[in-house]
Amino acid sequence: MFKQTNGRARHIGWPGAMTRRAVVTAAAAVPLSVPLSRGLAAAEDAVADLVKRAGEKNAAFMRGDMDRWAMITRIAPDFTLMQPFGGPASHGFDSSPKRLEELAQYFRNGRTKLQVVQTYRSERLVVLVMIEQQQAEVGGLPEQDWSLRVTEVYRKKESEWQLAHRHADPLVRRITLEQAAALARG
Repeated sequence: MFKQTNGRARHIGWPGAMTRRAVVTAAAAVPLSVPLSRGLAAAEDAVADLVKRAGEKNAAFMRGDMDRWAMITRIAPDFTLMQPFGGPASHGFDSSPKRLEELAQYFRNGRTKLQVVQTYRSERLVVLVMIEQQQAEVGGLPEQDWSLRVTEVYRKKESEWQLAHRHADPLVRRITLEQAAALARG
């Protein structure tokens, strides 16, 4: 189909028809879009799986069920932890039976619910930003609210997602400037 414009014939094609350039561009893009869409779908599946595992491992931890926790959790060799009790970041994780037994005695009778605030993902990294809403007996204290704001970073090593970093703090409820200053002073 041609249209006369300023004395020149211009090809306008059939309504809804693609130009040759558009066909070539689309054909070249198809091989790229299939892996990209598969990659995005795989990343979204990984996020959903990691959120599910985060909820399960957190529930096991707060119950003191360290055998279950250890089955669910894959810790990276260069793992860092910024504990909710403050202090410097720790590096690595002692998963010896003795340490797991100590943790099992420290955390008891917990009930948890996970609230996902935000997730970020790439092919090799996933970040989960969450509120762990929980009640538990911790360190021999009576049951109380132990809700935490948590950020976890997972890194893919081969086909396995490993927990590379965890930052947790108990500041789920807003505090005053004076309270924050007292905490900062130690």
